[in-house]
Amino acid sequence: MSLLLGAIEALIFASGSDGLTASDLAGILGISASEAENLCQRLNQSYEQRQSGLQLAVFGERWQLVTRPEYAEYLQRLAGRPVNPGISKAALEVLAIIAYRQPISRAQIEAVRGVQSDGVIHSLLQRQLIIEVGRQESPGRPILYGTTTVFLQAFGLHNLIDLPPLPNIEILEQDLDLFDVMPVPPRD
Repeated sequence: MSLLLGAIEALIFASGSDGLTASDLAGILGISASEAENLCQRLNQSYEQRQSGLQLAVFGERWQLVTRPEYAEYLQRLAGRPVNPGISKAALEVLAIIAYRQPISRAQIEAVRGVQSDGVIHSLLQRQLIIEVGRQESPGRPILYGTTTVFLQAFGLHNLIDLPPLPNIEILEQDLDLFDVMPVPPRD
């Protein structure tokens, strides 16, 4: 029984604002629509008993997982916070370079990109997507950067091994030759 309750909770959560009807749930779980309806009511009672911030609500015939009205004040505060803007193309570029070549210095990043990257690196540090992981053993001892667990979470990776493989560099160099584009030489 608890397995079915958990399955219903997961299914309704995953359905988002679309919700699911008792018939939808019944078809997925292989039970009758009346059993599904009873399980939804039972799940909602368990939310009430443990004073959860969530509840199951029926809109039309569709069950949805929603927040309780008594927590509206807190949700409004959350909604009033500044929105975290998306990541820029330049930031994605730098992040990819760091992810694949870490530990890497700013100068090495700029050699790959061909443009200055101070601002982008600063932004990625603020977002905690990258961190300083050490210093390079060379003149000036430049800072080396690497990715963080926040980066892994943001991109749905368990570890860096989950990064997609890089394309074959030789093929890319042949493609560049077709367009008479010269790769940027490293400045180190």
